[in-house]
Amino acid sequence: MIGKGPILQSYRSLSALLEPAAAALLLWRRRRGKEDPTRLAERRGHAGVKRPDKTLVWLHGASVGETVTLLPLVERLRQRGLAVLVTSGTVTSARLLAARLPAGVIHQYLPLDVPRYMRRFLDHWRPALGMICESEIWPNLVLEAKRRGIPLVLVNGRMSERSFQRWYKAPRTSRFLLSCFDSCLAQSQGDGERLAQLGAPRVSIAGNLKFDVPAPPADANALAILDGLTTGRPVWIAASTHPGEEEMVISAHLGLRAHLPELLTIIAPRHPQRGADIAALAGANRLAFAQRSLGHAPERDDELYIADTVGELGLFFRLSQVAFLGGSLVPVGGHNPIEPAKLGCALLHGPHVKNFIDVFAAFDRDGGSREVADAQALAGALHRWLSDPAAARGAARAAAQTSAQLGGALNRTMQAIEPLLMRVALEQREAAP
Repeated sequence: MIGKGPILQSYRSLSALLEPAAAALLLWRRRRGKEDPTRLAERRGHAGVKRPDKTLVWLHGASVGETVTLLPLVERLRQRGLAVLVTSGTVTSARLLAARLPAGVIHQYLPLDVPRYMRRFLDHWRPALGMICESEIWPNLVLEAKRRGIPLVLVNGRMSERSFQRWYKAPRTSRFLLSCFDSCLAQSQGDGERLAQLGAPRVSIAGNLKFDVPAPPADANALAILDGLTTGRPVWIAASTHPGEEEMVISAHLGLRAHLPELLTIIAPRHPQRGADIAALAGANRLAFAQRSLGHAPERDDELYIADTVGELGLFFRLSQVAFLGGSLVPVGGHNPIEPAKLGCALLHGPHVKNFIDVFAAFDRDGGSREVADAQALAGALHRWLSDPAAARGAARAAAQTSAQLGGALNRTMQAIEPLLMRVALEQREAAP
């Protein structure tokens, strides 16, 4: 069955022929800071560490959001005495996982989807079970796992309407690839229905694992220092912002100056390497600012704090009364609002939230979040909440309650994969000498 259908056959042939180009792509990405030069071999399927000598479960998430989503599953699997390998595809996710993965859990970069790279990767790690998060369905990954009889589960499965329309144009390919999954555990009813329409034979609704992820941690000393430096000031954060949004955030801040002269605005860009660009924007608007990556803390006369570091959002959410989620005033699709909801923030977002449409709808419905259309609307919503702390606290409580009520996906996911875990354990015992 491997390579069934002309599209998959063409994809496999072309990806094999383009292996030299893939190697060149990695070098280009390394020069741009998008690859770790010390671990580039992992992207070609060469293992960076030795495989543990016991049953190993492999979990994969594309980047920061997906890999953080997998953390509760990682912990549950460790508790069962299994070796755990987590793969991802970005430098930022690797840095975050280095700080948050439990001791003994291995992180590797996922190889590029080249047949020889994937064969090399799977031949070394020999996972007893693979768990792919959300929508990372790479054809060579799936086909090489199928060739080896490795069970695959799609966890926290997501299939947006836009992605569905693209997949629907190649029905034979989508049906075959999805049939290679032993189970597809969807985030929502809509995701499940779209996966089933594309040919996934075993679909169930487990809910969104992001609601079961613990709130991101914060260094206690750093929190105490920053809390002392910002005491008495209204503080809000624009988190995971993208180009085009920082200008609107700064515009909103400038509009609030006269009403909230002590206001501190924190900008945490989605890609921390953009800190210098945001600093240039602040300078062009004559804003006093401090930049976290340079080791600076916000002074009393600083109006803007650029939080351009990795793994510290838990710190800045704890400092803020209100959080705006970026990627939503520009057509990116929005970012995860659950973490700030768990840490006591009232929430704001723009109209472009297709990546979390059901989540934002629940927060909006229950009063924990509000939609804003532009810089002026953002300034108005901030003014209402920051000048009325009781109202902001009420919205934050509503967001926290909604987040708690929508939990439970972790238990449902573990229940769904239990037969596979039992099968793996049985096969391992039978294969033991």
